[in-house]
Amino acid sequence: MTVTPTSSNSNTPASSSNNNDAMNQLSGNFSTFLTLLTAQLKNQDPTSPMDSNTFTQQLVMYSQVEQQIDTNTNLQTLIGQGVSNAALMTNSYLGKNVSVTNGMASLTQGSAGWTYNLASTAVQATMTVTNAAGKTVYTGNAETTAGNHSFTWDGKDNYGNQLSDGAYTLKVSAVDSAGNAVTTAIASAGTVTQIDLTGTTPQLIIGNMEVGLSDIAAVAN
Repeated sequence: MTVTPTSSNSNTPASSSNNNDAMNQLSGNFSTFLTLLTAQLKNQDPTSPMDSNTFTQQLVMYSQVEQQIDTNTNLQTLIGQGVSNAALMTNSYLGKNVSVTNGMASLTQGSAGWTYNLASTAVQATMTVTNAAGKTVYTGNAETTAGNHSFTWDGKDNYGNQLSDGAYTLKVSAVDSAGNAVTTAIASAGTVTQIDLTGTTPQLIIGNMEVGLSDIAAVAN
């Protein structure tokens, strides 16, 4: 998978067109209201002028519409600034080695690696690897002793078929002698080579996978 980074100026949230339509409609209503109010003032009966209470209520409505337009404009500005700041911050990850904690790893040229931790000793532990579609492609026995362990996968399923490069996820299930689940944690490492800014949130490209900033536990040079 090759993803070409784009500048933050091309980042357009999926809902921006809907926001623009709503903004145009609100502006149109504002202009129509102002035209009608002006016409009403010009053509009122001099012997029976507009009631002052009614006039005041219409002015309040005028003010509320104007405030709605200003609020929406300011909100869109803040959203744009937030996206730009996120893009600038994400660019600092380029070329850095990072630790990914969502269980994913990139299978590249027939090799993917993880580190997993067992909080306590287990009597049984199983590893499961799933592909991007969530389908199980490999299962095997995991280490049962407490602490950190490494697992390097050759990209082959349980039938010996070589699978294509891509993003795969490791899960480790373990139980202790009392039948209680043992707490496990999984991490992988890789170098950030590109940044994908085409979505609503920046994504880091590591090998053949994309991960969000919330999945990064550590950054090293």
